[in-house]
Amino acid sequence: MINEFLQYIQYEKNYSSHTVLSYHTDLIQFLSFLKIAPENFNPDSILAEHIRQWILNLLENKVSARSISRKISTLKSFWKFLKIRGYTTKNPTLKIILPKTKKPLPAFFKKTEMSIALDETFLPEDFESQRDHLIIETFYNTGMRLSELITIKDADLDAVENTLKVTGKRNKQRVIPLSKEFCVKLVDYMRLRDYSVENTTSYLFVRNNGMKLYPKMVYNMVHSRMQEVSSLSKVSPHVLRHTFATELLNEGADINAVKELLGHSSLAATQVYTHTSFGELQNIYKHAHPRAK
Repeated sequence: MINEFLQYIQYEKNYSSHTVLSYHTDLIQFLSFLKIAPENFNPDSILAEHIRQWILNLLENKVSARSISRKISTLKSFWKFLKIRGYTTKNPTLKIILPKTKKPLPAFFKKTEMSIALDETFLPEDFESQRDHLIIETFYNTGMRLSELITIKDADLDAVENTLKVTGKRNKQRVIPLSKEFCVKLVDYMRLRDYSVENTTSYLFVRNNGMKLYPKMVYNMVHSRMQEVSSLSKVSPHVLRHTFATELLNEGADINAVKELLGHSSLAATQVYTHTSFGELQNIYKHAHPRAK
């Protein structure tokens, strides 16, 4: 049943391999706690009390409320699948309330930090330096995810309309507008890449050997560069995505438009950036209004 569920979310729901692995880990941990072998699992034998005992055990082992919420969400999705497939008529997860989690506000880079990071005054003209610089600029200009960036292909760029097609979660595609200046940079980079790298693939960003980039490589490159200009404790490609969204909202962009640009499936995921933007408005008010001091 577990394998059937994992295949369902991977091939029918188009969940990422990372998400599928997390679901598998959560389910095995739950059965391990109950001392039940996966092949002996009977959904009708599981009670809400068993789930509550597991939650208590996780809390005693200092597992965060956020991680526990994710694990319970896994169980809820699993039992919903079991009911749909007719494996059970019961759902013990309905009686389980997810623990409240306090979501941290998204960190973002300052405009001054981004200006330094994207300064091209002393940028070497070799392929690797140009590629790494352009990757950071692409994250900042588009707000795309790391997983999206490494799968961009040459054909996704429309240099006439100045747009870039991005394939996001569950193969959902969106078109992101680009400035003409940035579009020219991408075209110039492609010429340099084709001249400098042999055996290039159809992917826009490639390694020196022409092969596709991998996530850890991009993460390390962004982390190394942005750590030089920022004092944030967490520095990653995702912070560049946060920066993109925060700056748009701070400049008055419609939240629904930002939602579409980010590829969010719901507005709730985008609304977290409004808290950061409101904080920026408060700072402006405190510094600019005579009665705020």
